[in-house]
Amino acid sequence: MKASDIREQTAEELETKLNDIKKDLFNLKFQKAIGQVENTQAIGNLKRDIARIGTLIREKELGINQQIKTKKKSSAKKRSTRKKAAVKKVPVKKDMTGSKEK
Repeated sequence: MKASDIREQTAEELETKLNDIKKDLFNLKFQKAIGQVENTQAIGNLKRDIARIGTLIREKELGINQQIKTKKKSSAKKRSTRKKAAVKKVPVKKDMTGSKEK
């Protein structure tokens, strides 16, 4: 279920759809407990649908009309113009025993 399809429905239609989905979820949970569910992913999908519809109902209550925005993905990576800091090499002193000291 896509949010763009749901946005076109009225608040009453969304309420009835929400109740239907909640009933379906309730039945799937019982089927899962018994071991009859073949598609366990359906439970997660129904939960997402419930959240999506609830969000859209709240948007309609508040009068928020959000447009679907698409972001353009650029294939080229942005390159940094900063130069890397030069690593200063510190000479290592050796004593007679062979251990290294700085």
